[in-house]
Amino acid sequence: MAEAGARRSGPGRVLIAVYGVFALAASARAGVQIATKFHEAPVAYLLSAFAAVVYVLATVMLARSGRTSYRVAVASCTVEFVGVLAVGTYSLTDRAAFPDPTVWSGFGSGYGFVPVVLPVLGLLWLRRTAPR
Repeated sequence: MAEAGARRSGPGRVLIAVYGVFALAASARAGVQIATKFHEAPVAYLLSAFAAVVYVLATVMLARSGRTSYRVAVASCTVEFVGVLAVGTYSLTDRAAFPDPTVWSGFGSGYGFVPVVLPVLGLLWLRRTAPR
């Protein structure tokens, strides 16, 4: 098994920090959107809330050690990647469903495409620090 703190060291520390920033940003954005104008684009705003939950879960699981945390981190990064690809594609094919952008719409173009790169980096880091 990899050392208990392997995921939290070196590049992992930066990765966890970036996930934490995205968890905070997505949570705040979804909260404001749902509280103030949910009726305008419920699908987009619920997807923002879902993205926020995924980022929070990934942040916590990347920061924790153990096999279960590792597995949940892999699952959350995988769900995130599939979500970015699905929502990114959907948002480009049905622009009317996304009058306001979400974290994942346009493959994360509003966030410099970090949302499509972040889960790939997360999965690569998890592979490198996998419990043996």
